[in-house]
Amino acid sequence: MTDIPHTGTPLLYTGFSLLVVALIAADFVLLQAKGSHKVSVKEAAWWSVVWFVAAGAFGAWFWWHLNGQFGAQIAGRKTLEYATGYLIEKGLAIENVFVWITIFTYFSIPPEFQKRVLLWGVVGAILMRAVLIYLGALLIQQFSWIFYVFGAFLVITGIKIFLFTGQKSDLGSNPLLRWLRSHLRITNDLHGERFLVIENGKRTLTPIFLVLVLVEVTDLIFAVDSIPAIFAVTSDPFIVFTANTFAILGLRAMYFLLADMADRFHLLGYGLAAIVTLVGVKMLIMDVYKVPILWMLGTVGVVLLLSIVASLLVKPADRSMGAPKM
Repeated sequence: MTDIPHTGTPLLYTGFSLLVVALIAADFVLLQAKGSHKVSVKEAAWWSVVWFVAAGAFGAWFWWHLNGQFGAQIAGRKTLEYATGYLIEKGLAIENVFVWITIFTYFSIPPEFQKRVLLWGVVGAILMRAVLIYLGALLIQQFSWIFYVFGAFLVITGIKIFLFTGQKSDLGSNPLLRWLRSHLRITNDLHGERFLVIENGKRTLTPIFLVLVLVEVTDLIFAVDSIPAIFAVTSDPFIVFTANTFAILGLRAMYFLLADMADRFHLLGYGLAAIVTLVGVKMLIMDVYKVPILWMLGTVGVVLLLSIVASLLVKPADRSMGAPKM
């Protein structure tokens, strides 16, 4: 079987990018039409299904496209890589949600103002990850040993997630937040969803702007963890980009779905730590044993399911659920 390391072509990248722009533009139009409002669990669940179906529909089209070009064997393998990468990114994205909850709670941002911040956060996240994916693919192409660096980094990250899961995050001591407050003119009052207002004739940033900056920085931090994880599944930059993008597009809906239930999933962090560690080990032993993609897909799914079920069955300890420190 001929190996096809890269399935992306300039036409595919352009077409997919235009699709993402259209989806985000439609989201902005809907946001403008509905105005500021609290997203209900029902609405969040509906949008979560929509984004999941969209990711699945793209996977089906991807298989059809590759099947016509390279045959069913390569199409099946590449589509399985896409599905596994998507599931890994979707699972690791839950860490973002937990930190976002902490950020919005710290700044006392009303639920009706959170949607616009997260939409802009998604836009920034996609752009940042596109750059990181390009750099990651470039490093892999130039230095094959970088897989071992990624693997060791993921094992260390998995241990870190395990140790910090369940600890309360002290956002007030965050050095970036302290720097922003000491160097920028920021009002203490909310002005709806606005990032910038005029006070006493001077442009002044609002707390919503601080939240947006922290949301973007948070995703950058987690992207540094999650992108090497998906490169453990596939070295195809197009698959990494599409799986990452669809996981991020559905992240805002996931946030509103889990925002009121985060404390119920107090053991999920341990499951994510296990996934990150296993992916890191997979990269470290790749020259000794190549873990089948189907096994990885099943393992990730089972670990996520078990950690969710265990969270619902085991009563959490009397402490606030936190996330890895920023």
